[in-house]
Amino acid sequence: MEEQVILVDEQDNPIGLMPKIEAHERALLHRAFSVFVFNENGDLLLQQRAASKYHSPLLWTNTCCSHPRDGESNIEAGKRRLQEEMGFSCDLEEVFWFIYKAPFDNGLTEHELDHVLIGQFNGEPVIDKSEVASYKWMSLSEIKKDIELYPENYTAWFKIIFNESYHRLPHA
Repeated sequence: MEEQVILVDEQDNPIGLMPKIEAHERALLHRAFSVFVFNENGDLLLQQRAASKYHSPLLWTNTCCSHPRDGESNIEAGKRRLQEEMGFSCDLEEVFWFIYKAPFDNGLTEHELDHVLIGQFNGEPVIDKSEVASYKWMSLSEIKKDIELYPENYTAWFKIIFNESYHRLPHA
């Protein structure tokens, strides 16, 4: 069965379910989450999206992101995707949410109410190569400089979160 997303209003109240691709084709607002995992030095674990992704392939982004399933909390969903994509799990805390809309060249649009989740992990991930091409740890100041120099290397949502919420991220 095709993955469903939770359609929401602008206050994050669920208003229905829809197949993920259809929601992206119709640019309908739906619930999502973005996980930011830091190590004890304050470096952020970035992932490079796999080449096979239907949008934003090979771009760098936060540790992982996806959509919670119906009946699944954002924290549960974040832990599930961390394990599936990065091969580890850690405690997560929801720190804020925001709404963004980003159209892509392939005709799809991300229109998400995105919950930002923060965690800490000091090991090395064991990535699922079907989801993640590579990973690296970077300080927030290094990321900020790199986004300024090479914005085309990063996903739309990561740049939005990073630029608009830099002050809300730990160790900033």
